[in-house]
Amino acid sequence: MAMAETTDMETETKGIGEYLKAHLREYGLLFALIAIMAFFQIVTGGTLLRAVNITNLLLQNSYIIIMALGMLVVIVSGNIDLSVGSVMGFIGALAAVMIVNYEINTYLTILVCLVCGTLIGAAQGYWVAYWKIPSFIVTLAGMLVFRGLSLWLLEGQSVGPFPKEFQVLANGFVPDLFPASIGESLAPIFDARKVNVLALCTGLVAAFVIVWMGMRKRARNRAYGIVDEPRSFFIARNAIVGLALIFIMFKLSTFRGLPNVLITMGVLTIIYAFITEKTTLGRRIYALGGNEKAAKLSGIKTERLTFLSFANMGLLAAAAGLVFAARLNTATPKAGFALELDVIAAVFIGGASMSGGVGKIVGAVVGAFLMGVLNNGMSIMGIGIDYQQMIKGLVLLAAVIFDVYNKSKQG
Repeated sequence: MAMAETTDMETETKGIGEYLKAHLREYGLLFALIAIMAFFQIVTGGTLLRAVNITNLLLQNSYIIIMALGMLVVIVSGNIDLSVGSVMGFIGALAAVMIVNYEINTYLTILVCLVCGTLIGAAQGYWVAYWKIPSFIVTLAGMLVFRGLSLWLLEGQSVGPFPKEFQVLANGFVPDLFPASIGESLAPIFDARKVNVLALCTGLVAAFVIVWMGMRKRARNRAYGIVDEPRSFFIARNAIVGLALIFIMFKLSTFRGLPNVLITMGVLTIIYAFITEKTTLGRRIYALGGNEKAAKLSGIKTERLTFLSFANMGLLAAAAGLVFAARLNTATPKAGFALELDVIAAVFIGGASMSGGVGKIVGAVVGAFLMGVLNNGMSIMGIGIDYQQMIKGLVLLAAVIFDVYNKSKQG
């Protein structure tokens, strides 16, 4: 009996090791994020995971995450977009001129800016898809063009402030739908002045849904005889993700509740994860990046997909530009400068391949958070911007080397 239990344990351990080795790209990033957060939590004396700092972390990285969703699609399709930072700055400038200078309705301005961003992405995608001009060249030109247009539109000056209905895009919080008396009664339990019950319940529900969906998927895989992850690893992974989500939402509930941008990021992440992983369109994008000639021969309209991926990137860059301008409460000529590097770095660190065809939305989001935690943690420690840039560069290089190493082993 004891020998049988030992054999089962050895099999389970071997299964976990083999599974981790096969999925190192996917889960290595999650472990890295946990390790980095634990490190900064210790060296900053607990400052990193304070409620106010977690809120700032979400607000500061919201526009990076929004653009990373679109950048992942572009990179998976086998291209790259260097213009997103400049497009983001240009859209913020356009919104400022329309709202502040010409007093145009805020909601009409938002709609116009989103359409304008989509048209910019479509224009760049047209040259890449139908004229076969390398995306690096087209978007590099776009980066210079829209940087210049921002300077011209703002006449070299900052324009602001924005009205409150525009500022809530980035700085607003979802009001607590539960009676205030419930939050006040819970406050002594959580050692807080007030508890946002909506944020707390959202964390509990989200953790339950993630675990339930994981169990449902595991049961479906077993029913079809698909080899799944070891049980102990499945339990540990879901426990870590669920508890982390509950912890973050608990922290938010003791401060100001759910930021509007968190809801925006969450909804967009779910939508793009569903499109890329569960739809025919998503599978075709991966096929395009994996082997464009084979995809074209199989009947996939590769030019249209490339065109749409850039149009989508333009839309998300515009959305990020609106959030960025609302957060600063002003539009500046230097807005978005070099942010395309952070976005691209987040996607590559998140597991995307340089050659296309590989990468996941969740990985891009985690990669963006990893970059955000690095920035935030180093700033709290008082590390200079010069060292910060060097460290981020080394992290990006390590991610690319890891990608190349994995490919060489698989080959």
